[in-house]
Amino acid sequence: DVKALARFAVIALAVLPFLPGGDYGPYGAWDLRKLWLVVVLVTGFSFIGYIANRVVGVRHGTIVTALIGGAYSSTAVTQSLAQRLGAGAGGGAEPAGIALATLVMYVRVLVLVSVLATSVLLAIIILPALATASIAGLWLYRRSSPSDGATAPGNPIALLPALGFVGFVAAAAVAARWAEGRFGEQGIATLILIMGSMDVDAAIVTVGGLEAGALAPALAALALGGTVLANMTVKLGITIAYARSKGKSAAIALAASMLALAVSLGIGLARL
Repeated sequence: DVKALARFAVIALAVLPFLPGGDYGPYGAWDLRKLWLVVVLVTGFSFIGYIANRVVGVRHGTIVTALIGGAYSSTAVTQSLAQRLGAGAGGGAEPAGIALATLVMYVRVLVLVSVLATSVLLAIIILPALATASIAGLWLYRRSSPSDGATAPGNPIALLPALGFVGFVAAAAVAARWAEGRFGEQGIATLILIMGSMDVDAAIVTVGGLEAGALAPALAALALGGTVLANMTVKLGITIAYARSKGKSAAIALAASMLALAVSLGIGLARL
């Protein structure tokens, strides 16, 4: 625990304040301070989840672990719980855990947008899906019997995965600047949609790194909303593939949230 705290303190306090701002690298796409802020955010989410799980995770089991895990990887939580369901090793709270991890993902997306891409009007598109996920998660939670079998995660302050993510973000930033010069804002929106289907956070960081006016706020919101919908499709597929019929309630909860998001995106696209 002390080692994890020391590592995070170095990442957040001993490196970030001394990095220069400004445009560096190909096409001037890299702001070193913003790139390292990504490392701080990624490890920070994991560290908060680690500490909370050490304190309450074992007692409250699957639900608390899903809420904590959703702060840094709702997809990983979905896969783990769906696999447990499919193997018949679930304790009854896994469908609720899958739904609540997705709820946390929506909240995480809104937080990242507010920090890194304040001009993006994504909240208008996300809020109906967030409300739907909240209702579905609460309903499944009230029907579940939480298990106490969860275990604490390992030390989350692993720099290699965080640096790998930053490398991906840096490459995406260069690609976005190239697409901006070659195809205009439509090209950037398409690139963000494709990239975000693999990693929503990376798409948000990329939008936050664009120059002011490079992408219209409404178009950026639609592109990021589309990335969230694509990511949700992946999670729905994971749930069906791993949990099969035992994950029916979780799949319905995910599908309801996706439907609300799709309707919001359709209305936004019609008004664009």
